Amino acid sequence: MKVPFSVDVPDALVASYGKPDDAPGRAWLAALPALVADFLDRWELRPDGPAGHGMASLVLPVIRADGMPTVLKLQPPSEENAGVATGLRAWNGNGAVRLLDHDPVSSTQLLERLDAARPLSSVADDTTALQILAELLARLVAAPAPKGLRNLAHIATAMLGQVPGAVLVLRNPSEQRLLHTCASAVAELVDEPGDRLLHWDLHYDNILAGQREPWLAIDPEPLAGDPGFDLLPALDSRWDDVVATGDVPRAVLRRFDVLTETLHLDRQRATGWTLGRVLQNALWDIEDGKSALEPSQIAIATTLLRRRALPSTDHR
Repeated sequence: MKVPFSVDVPDALVASYGKPDDAPGRAWLAALPALVADFLDRWELRPDGPAGHGMASLVLPVIRADGMPTVLKLQPPSEENAGVATGLRAWNGNGAVRLLDHDPVSSTQLLERLDAARPLSSVADDTTALQILAELLARLVAAPAPKGLRNLAHIATAMLGQVPGAVLVLRNPSEQRLLHTCASAVAELVDEPGDRLLHWDLHYDNILAGQREPWLAIDPEPLAGDPGFDLLPALDSRWDDVVATGDVPRAVLRRFDVLTETLHLDRQRATGWTLGRVLQNALWDIEDGKSALEPSQIAIATTLLRRRALPSTDHR
């Protein structure tokens, strides 16, 4: 017999999936209460608090039959989350939240419970927070990517094909030139895409305090590729703090140097793939109807390009 349970779908998820032109999203929302009840019954779980949510998922605190506090995470199956279980199993809790069970049909996950009230963004000192993130990321990208994941070679090649049309959408000629420059950096590296297991979205709010370890990464979008492609979410985390320093280029380079030193990356290569990530974000923004680049992306790209142009640049 299924456990009776009523779930209030958060407004943020309704906004994400309840659009009139998103029939699959609306169908998933309508089926969500029954889906929750099904997995409570199937995996012998007991609700243990109100549901929370991320950008695209419902997260319900639950207790497993053996008394272990866990969370049930539900999200519609998509290309973005298709490799999550594969990535989490490869990490097996080493720097990342541990996957306890998974249903590939619905993309539902049972995960170890972390402290959602204590993200890394709650650590006020940016130097401390950045070092924690860098050390976690170093552990994550040390793992070879398992077979079956999306790979950076295909993604980079597809990005390069989108550039000519995207440039025409940008209003500012300097931003058009910047997009071309980022594309050139990707073209130089596309034949050496790397083979590490990337998180693809490791920023301060995707790291939570845990009991098994002080901090663990959550919400990966696993990708096979070069670790340099994984730096940008950390570089523009808590961007207001970067601006508040009064010296944005210096703050960006400090973050970049901490990340590349901790991960033992070649700075020239890491610069190229970070420009590739700026390109990816720009293409996503243009696809969403924007005709200008984000100021943080411009600042990061121009700062790294200026350093790369200096004769004294460290080319480790």
